[in-house]
This record gives sequence, C-alpha cells and structure tokens, in this order.
Amino acid sequence: MTRTFIALGATLALALGAAGTAAQAQNGKTIAHNPAQCAAGAGPSVMVTINGVSQSKGTLRVQSYRATSQDWLNKGRWINRIELPARAGTMRVCVPLPAAGHYGIAVRHDLNNNGKTDLSSDGGAMSNNPSINIFNLGKPSYKKVGFDVGNGVERISINMRYM
Repeated sequence: MTRTFIALGATLALALGAAGTAAQAQNGKTIAHNPAQCAAGAGPSVMVTINGVSQSKGTLRVQSYRATSQDWLNKGRWINRIELPARAGTMRVCVPLPAAGHYGIAVRHDLNNNGKTDLSSDGGAMSNNPSINIFNLGKPSYKKVGFDVGNGVERISINMRYM
C-alpha cells in the first residue's frame, strides 16, 4: 500500500511538473471548458468522465498529450489544459484535440488551490487507469495510457486516486 502511495505521489509530481505553467508550455494552451465541442457531430475530441473526485473544493486540471514517448507527461508537451472548480463525485470534461490520433489524458485535483502538488492531499488520474507502482516511478508508459480518437467524439472514463 505504501509503495502505491509513493508511486501516486510521484505520478502527481510528474504530471504537474511536466505541465509547467501556461507561459512555459511549448505546445499547449489553457482553454475554457466548452461541452459543445463534444456534441454530436463535433470532434475530434474526448469526453472524459472522471469518477471519484473527493471534494467540492480546489481545482481540477485536465491535460491532453500525444501518446508518444517524446510527449507523454514531458514538460511543455501537453496540448490542451482545462481547469475547472472541482465538484465531488463524477465530473465530465470535454477536451478538444487538434486531429485524429493517439492520445493520453492526465488529471490532477489541486485540493487547496495552491498550484503545487501536495502529495498528502491532491489526487491524480490517467487515461486507461494504469496501475501505478514503485517500479514505474508513477509514470506509466505512454503505451498504457494511450487511446485512439477519430474525427468524432471519443468517450473515456478514469478514476481519481488520492493518498
């Protein structure tokens, strides 16, 4: 159990550290949440159902990456970032994508809204809900988180994890 918590903490730190700030991002941009981008006939985009948000406080950050070794969780390589007030339970977030392709999603719940990764309270999640352990140092392979998106709307479900 402790190894899982250490790995989760490393995952959160990687996801956040890789994200940097909007000013540091080479490829990415912070965008407003627009559910219409996941309406019938829209796309390419992914509707992410995020299960298990612990509390209705803080900020939920959802970031998309290309699911490649050079992009996944690497600093400044995210595509789009959406930040929303966290709502306990299940949240749905529409993430537009630049084109059909192979992508990964990383989510972080900044519970106290301080912009930092607090290993004892913040939560995290990734597409395909990969196992996180001490051996992968909290950074599952892009092969484990990747999913395909066509020209329409893909739907995925991920589960938050907290310390």
